[in-house]
Amino acid sequence: MYEIIFLGTSASAPSAKRGLAAQVVKHDEFRFLIDCGEGTQRQILQSGIGFKHLNNILITHGHLDHILGLGGLMSTFMRWEAIEELNIYGGKWALDRIHDLVFGVVLRGAKPPMTINLHAVKPGVFFEAEGFTLSAFPVFHRGSDSLGFKFEERPHHPFLPEKAEALGVPAGPVRRDLVDGKTVKLDDGRTVKPEDVLGPLRPGVRMVHVGDAGRTEDLVAACQDVDALVIESTYLEAEADLAKQFSHLTAKMAAELAVKANVKQLILTHLSRRYREKDVLAEARSVFPNVRVARDFDTFKIKQG
Repeated sequence: MYEIIFLGTSASAPSAKRGLAAQVVKHDEFRFLIDCGEGTQRQILQSGIGFKHLNNILITHGHLDHILGLGGLMSTFMRWEAIEELNIYGGKWALDRIHDLVFGVVLRGAKPPMTINLHAVKPGVFFEAEGFTLSAFPVFHRGSDSLGFKFEERPHHPFLPEKAEALGVPAGPVRRDLVDGKTVKLDDGRTVKPEDVLGPLRPGVRMVHVGDAGRTEDLVAACQDVDALVIESTYLEAEADLAKQFSHLTAKMAAELAVKANVKQLILTHLSRRYREKDVLAEARSVFPNVRVARDFDTFKIKQG
């Protein structure tokens, strides 16, 4: 299961109720901050999630409304919140701008309070943990070296508690050994194999996050059959010409992508101040019913239905 906390859901400039782009994705002990618009550190504090374990930052692209908050965040780390290592992942163009912001403006030659690693990401898997992988794919947005991110739990054989109960397998470490693929011996001498209590192999939970985007036809494959798609919805279809001019999506375009890719849940963010939330929702739902419009501090649990 993944959990995503929206810290900022406005497009280009903040509004009275929406901050600039930033989300935190949680999986077990891992936390990933996706983008860091102006004011993100205050949103982190107001959300109550704190800064602990927040040492992996994913940047979709280098436009200022997605990176300016890194300056304030770094300043906070320098003075109050000590972490040992900060890893920032993004395209080369974005990292060049971040380097100038962090090292040229914030630090100005001073030694950083932690090890800062800037990782240039190319399409493919770039982060692996025991239970999941994180990969990147290219996104078209005004030539900004943009990336989308895909979180994928590793395929697994689900544990079937009813079968374990029928076989008299006690709760506790014995069941954990079976899930880990080990054959166990019960107190009465019987042997139980993993296949006796595990179901067929099935994919883990999958979630895709797309920042700013100007088209969707090249995103279908990356989004195919995912459990949740988080994507921008800056315009409504009535202003599709503006969306094309500034390389953004309409709510209808995002919903059509959800249909083509057969996603299970669509979550829209990056909303323009010019629209009412209910109008964005109505346009998307006319195409794809299972859609939500994220607000600042909304939390969604992404799991298999």
